[in-house]
Amino acid sequence: MNTPNAIPLPQAHARIGTLLLERGSITQSQAALVLEHQRRRGLRFGEAAVELGLVSDADIRRALSAQFDYSYAHSGESSISPLVTAACNPFSPEVEALRSLRSQLLLRWFEAEQHALMVVGSEAGPSASILAANLAVVFSQMGERTLLVDANLRQPQQQTLFDLKGRHGLTDLMAGRAEPSTCIQQLHTLPGLSILAAGTQVPNPQELLSRQEFALWCEQLAQQFDVVLFDAPSLSLGADAQLIGARARGALLLAQRNKTAVADVAMLRDQLRVAGTEVVGCVLDKARH
Repeated sequence: MNTPNAIPLPQAHARIGTLLLERGSITQSQAALVLEHQRRRGLRFGEAAVELGLVSDADIRRALSAQFDYSYAHSGESSISPLVTAACNPFSPEVEALRSLRSQLLLRWFEAEQHALMVVGSEAGPSASILAANLAVVFSQMGERTLLVDANLRQPQQQTLFDLKGRHGLTDLMAGRAEPSTCIQQLHTLPGLSILAAGTQVPNPQELLSRQEFALWCEQLAQQFDVVLFDAPSLSLGADAQLIGARARGALLLAQRNKTAVADVAMLRDQLRVAGTEVVGCVLDKARH
């Protein structure tokens, strides 16, 4: 009689108490107090520890994030900009809206075997870069191998938003001045996220993005990552976004609430379609001053 193959069980997650001990949030003697309080009150370990005043709610959220492999930048332990809300304040209502947007993009775009998407704004400014950064974080938090490419060679933002130390980036890669291993940076605080910064500032960004090297690198990166998000400059700054969109094949537009006219959004959509780029959706954002 053949014995059926055993189904491998998922790896057990560390208990909250163990994680709190490992991080130094509580001592062994305090853990014993928590266990006794937990038994008498019928609480979870974390609830008992908070009720005794030994740890904070933030300590419990941090332990839970480790228990369920949900990475984010803990307060005081990261220099990521607070504008990257998904990394710094992942339990806020704003990030819930980002997760909803992520779900829509998964259903409408990435489920169709697409791996790349350009994020581009209707107006010049940092708003599209901030959206691209936050989207990259929430995709990485669900376990997708995510690459954020700062293709905004005119006004790059990702180097600052994530406080990246390396100087090489996309322009150096395309010019053959550096290898991917020295250009693509993986964040310690967000293990699923890699970032390719803009790199050395160049005087001819449009010509550089027109070269075959850019197309070849886009194809290669899309094969290596589950999700590749391109941060592109506004269409009002030139034709860069059309060139980037042609390689990404899809675009997410960002319009400013009570500022961007519907006719302008339609014009941007038409400009991208001319380049063979499908507009997957449009996000309304409050105007930044």
